[in-house]
Amino acid sequence: MPPKLNSRQPTGVVPWPFVLAEGEEGAGKSYEAIAFSASEHIGKMYVMDLAEGSADEYAGIPGARFEVIIHDGSYQSIAEQVEAVWWEARRAAANREKPVVFVMDSGSALWRMLSNWTYERAKRSDRNRAKLAANPDAIIDIGRHHWNDSVERWNRIIYMLQTMPGIAIMLARGKEISATDGNGQPLVVRGKAVKEWRVSTQRDTGFDSTVWVRMRRDKTTELIKARTLRFRVEAGKPMPLPDFSYEKLIFGMLGCSADSQPRDMPELTGDRTGSWMKRIAEATGREACVALWKELDAGPETGLSEDEWKTVRVAVQARVRALAAPPATIDDEPDGDAARLRAAAAAQQAEADAEVLGDQAAAA
Repeated sequence: MPPKLNSRQPTGVVPWPFVLAEGEEGAGKSYEAIAFSASEHIGKMYVMDLAEGSADEYAGIPGARFEVIIHDGSYQSIAEQVEAVWWEARRAAANREKPVVFVMDSGSALWRMLSNWTYERAKRSDRNRAKLAANPDAIIDIGRHHWNDSVERWNRIIYMLQTMPGIAIMLARGKEISATDGNGQPLVVRGKAVKEWRVSTQRDTGFDSTVWVRMRRDKTTELIKARTLRFRVEAGKPMPLPDFSYEKLIFGMLGCSADSQPRDMPELTGDRTGSWMKRIAEATGREACVALWKELDAGPETGLSEDEWKTVRVAVQARVRALAAPPATIDDEPDGDAARLRAAAAAQQAEADAEVLGDQAAAA
């Protein structure tokens, strides 16, 4: 049988935007974002302060009403809090409340953190450790797979901002720099150095945003890009925004309203095992694994293909083995007889657990 066609009529509703606001230091990026919290058109505003340290001070802005997100500086904590705001925005939207606004100050700090994480991971590779042992000033080789991991973490945050059931604003640093050629040398045309503008975030951020604003000191704010049918911003011809405010931009120019909704944009994945793999990784005991195994008994009703279904089953068994293995202690020497005996016993028990897992789930 051919697959069933799945489609719907377009709503024509203007979605909530993901705004990239970048520019020079002292141009008012943070001020304007938090001043937006005084708007009567929005609900709660949550500000995530990353390496800026100025969120509390902005409480002095007339009419400002916002909350500062608490995090411990780790990527895990940051991602969890962005997700928490996403769910709060969804709750507010479901109850027809005014939209939640999330401000990340700044995306530049987040990307810098991920870049540093990439560098430190590369330093720990066998090859680079050997190079540094021979020469502490040696150049570190950073593999593509290291950068791919950083981009994957970055994209997790971006996806939540793109699909936020409210308004998402990412602030970032931007400045004019000297352009370089393929060899990294300054680019000169007719004896004059060529300048270009650079945003200090992951290079696809401008493309991923729905609205792109540039702010400079002593200059009019400019609209670089806007994904809208109400007007057009020509390539290379930014639109001046005199007397800029987020309220005018979002509720005036873009036409957002109480009827706006998040972008309908399912996350693109290579297969449908992702949600299952996350649940398996979060399983902290045998009972949780048994429950997952029992769910898999539904077969085609899980929505998984046969190959995906087999992949998930194997992952559940692997998780059971991992949970059964005792944690290493300081007394466990990798080559010691005691450690080997304990590892062999743990592996044997875990293998037995995995083999009878299906029977226990069926009996339950």
